[in-house]
Amino acid sequence: MGEKLGMIGLGKMGLPLSRQMMADGHEIVGYDIDPARMKMLEEEGGRPAASAKEVAEQSDITFSILLKPEHIEENTFGPKGIVAAGKKGLIHVEMSTMEPSFQAGLAERLAAEGVEMLDAPISGSHNRVDTRTISFMVGGRKEVFERVKPILDPLAADAAHTGPSGTGATMKVVTNLFVNSCTALFAELIVVGERAGLSHEIMEHCLSKGSVQGSMLSQTAPRMFERDFAPRGAVEIFVKDMGLAIKLAEEHGVELAVVPAARKMFERAEAAGWGKDDASRVIEVYEGKDMQ
Repeated sequence: MGEKLGMIGLGKMGLPLSRQMMADGHEIVGYDIDPARMKMLEEEGGRPAASAKEVAEQSDITFSILLKPEHIEENTFGPKGIVAAGKKGLIHVEMSTMEPSFQAGLAERLAAEGVEMLDAPISGSHNRVDTRTISFMVGGRKEVFERVKPILDPLAADAAHTGPSGTGATMKVVTNLFVNSCTALFAELIVVGERAGLSHEIMEHCLSKGSVQGSMLSQTAPRMFERDFAPRGAVEIFVKDMGLAIKLAEEHGVELAVVPAARKMFERAEAAGWGKDDASRVIEVYEGKDMQ
């Protein structure tokens, strides 16, 4: 039997997630600051709401995936946020990529209002939502996770409980540390290989048969070979996420070397006006095109 679910944030991840939830038989009510995204939800069969408060009033479990902490604060504790609904026993699943300490603090504040929270960031870009190959890393109380798991499982390749509140966010930050840095490394690999006379066909074949094989290669290399910069994971998101990784490492006494160096290349791409483009465009920084 379907659940009454709410989605706050109908962007590149929130809208397709809502679509898949409806396909699983759940009712969806959603809110976004952009009326066009609300219209798209309605066309998909969902119900638009006037605020996050209204979403909470009509849902047993709410989800949110937003870009900035201030967006989360407003939609959680603002006058039209989910807390304003006064719905004790509500479960809120916060899927945004944020600092672990921020998410743990959010869960503590919500608990004081009678709302259970899970931090459940996603690994995988928006094009993988429709193929249900994303994964959820979920922090929070185990019994709350078990309540939500039947909703998450069909949407993803995996939904794992990582521990207490904030640990889902921690797992996402360290995952992004690898993904973001490897994207820059693939750019280096390809530019050096090209200039040394290797064809794309030879590079792709040999890399896929050796120790570099894997999803990062299969997803990233073709985009860089083709210089296909249609946005999937944007440059500006990589800059933000690498900043989170650097801060987390500093908080735990770890001096990173690779991530800060790679982040400088994405910062150059952002400064060139490519912030909304796919992060694979960092290859053009290595080619010096950001300086032209």
